[in-house]
Amino acid sequence: MPLAFDSISHGTIAFGFFNIDSDMLLLEHYFFFAPEFCEYISKIAERDGKDDYGTLWKVYYIKNEEDIGDLMSAIHGVRYTGFIGELYRRFPFPKRPEDFKQKPEGFKNRVVVEEVIGEYADIRHIPFIFVQRAQEVGIGAYRFTRTSFQELIKYVWRGGYPRWKDEVRPDYVLTMKSKIVRNRNGLFEGIVL
Repeated sequence: MPLAFDSISHGTIAFGFFNIDSDMLLLEHYFFFAPEFCEYISKIAERDGKDDYGTLWKVYYIKNEEDIGDLMSAIHGVRYTGFIGELYRRFPFPKRPEDFKQKPEGFKNRVVVEEVIGEYADIRHIPFIFVQRAQEVGIGAYRFTRTSFQELIKYVWRGGYPRWKDEVRPDYVLTMKSKIVRNRNGLFEGIVL
């Protein structure tokens, strides 16, 4: 379930997993897969962390809210609109509350998720920047303090809300943590996973 996070540029924004059978994340109108997010973070952690850094991230961009869909209606099975609705039509919310856990094998459904999002989204390459002096991170149009950005990383580490099923994390998440632990400079200074 996406949660609310603080940004410098847009106030409170939504970030997170939105379907337990998928490993896709959303950041407002941007959608990307968790393995790529973790790989991007891992590459940053391989640097010394003391200099500014910039790269491009590949994302799916859905401009219109209607095309994104209504998450709460899809979860409750009352209305399936847009991308999120179509995904929930294929991968419904579990009937038993105890089954509401982020599945570490969500990558197995990637082909289906890519097929569905392809009907609603454009692929874009957005800038990711870290400015050392300001201790700020930019992901496309969104800007975060270092601390707020670390909250996004910790969310993925936990498996969001409701957490990883059986506390089992996918390899890409474990690799990300390993690289961060080896380099707690700059962007990762003070982070606790």
